[in-house]
Amino acid sequence: QVQLVESGGGSMQAGGSLTLSCAASGYTPGSFCMGWFRQAPGKEREGVAAIATDGSTSYADSVKGRFTISKDNAKNTLYLQMNSLKPEDTAMYYCAAVPLLGGPPKLEIYDYKYWGQGTQVTVSS
Repeated sequence: QVQLVESGGGSMQAGGSLTLSCAASGYTPGSFCMGWFRQAPGKEREGVAAIATDGSTSYADSVKGRFTISKDNAKNTLYLQMNSLKPEDTAMYYCAAVPLLGGPPKLEIYDYKYWGQGTQVTVSS
């Protein structure tokens, strides 16, 4: 059974940095496309960043140049490095995975099969 557990969220002043982690289990490392999504209160869940099995990445326009997605297959862990945080980055952040070899990485919610419980990120001005 695939399990995804996020960690690393917290409260931060605007301009600061945070790194989110997603510990994955129950599947073969390197065989899943993985992504980060977020949902702010009153808004729909949206794709933030994704990484395919070939290492290719994609980002939402709102985070390009500020966020970096990466993974460590040996540790079966997905990361999201978030720099230059803005108040509009405040949201619950979710890790997601889908069995899919190769690229391009997916940034649509309906492409993903497995989801974590989320970790809250709050950015104050």
